[in-house]
Amino acid sequence: MKIISYNVNGIRAAITKGFIEWLQQANPDVICLQEIKATEEQIPVSDITAAGYPYQYYYPATKKGYSGVAILSKIKPNNIVYGTGIGHMDFEGRNLRADFDECSVMSLYLPSGTNIERLDHKFMFMDDFQNYIDELKKDIPNLIICGDYNICHEAIDIHDPIRNKNTSGFLPEERAWLDKFMKSGFVDSFRHFNSEPHQYSWWSYRAGARGNNKGWRIDYNLVSDSLKHKLKRAVILPDAVHSDHCPVLVEID
Repeated sequence: MKIISYNVNGIRAAITKGFIEWLQQANPDVICLQEIKATEEQIPVSDITAAGYPYQYYYPATKKGYSGVAILSKIKPNNIVYGTGIGHMDFEGRNLRADFDECSVMSLYLPSGTNIERLDHKFMFMDDFQNYIDELKKDIPNLIICGDYNICHEAIDIHDPIRNKNTSGFLPEERAWLDKFMKSGFVDSFRHFNSEPHQYSWWSYRAGARGNNKGWRIDYNLVSDSLKHKLKRAVILPDAVHSDHCPVLVEID
């Protein structure tokens, strides 16, 4: 199974930049999208179906044009779960899960901490999400959590760790949470195969950051330890330029 996670920063904008044509070429079995910023009625569902993805699930935020996640699949899931049942997480459309025979795939869009209020919300989300996943794994051990975590794990995952040490997304408390989350039973699939520096999945639109590769690696496909032996490949796809993020791919045998 080939799975891609992609924060498209507005699916309608991404489509005008060739997202659907790229999707056909990339040809994943499942793609998890974040920050779709649209309702299903605003999305050209028939064009995505024609591209080979008959199974489409959208979970927009209550607020129009904000947040939202989706899963597009070639394979029919056995079950779809919208949200977590935790109100403060679900009204922003940040979590969607598709259950298949061999594994469950989740699209996650973890909040950013753009100001003090949002940072407090982010920490609350992180704590509640950890508890939610701890319970979920009891019933669904083979879990792949794909998404924009809005956190760089290690210094190797950010272009300037010194200057960004007090910036949300690289705060010690955020990094410690992500480290603990991974150690609770997940493999960072990309780092399982690649230990090289300068590998990023998001770049600011400012000051030519992408052209100069001054980026952050904040998008992950975290795979349950129970699936570690099935990992075949994991790569970042920086040539896809429909967003300020790029897609990240994992293949499971």
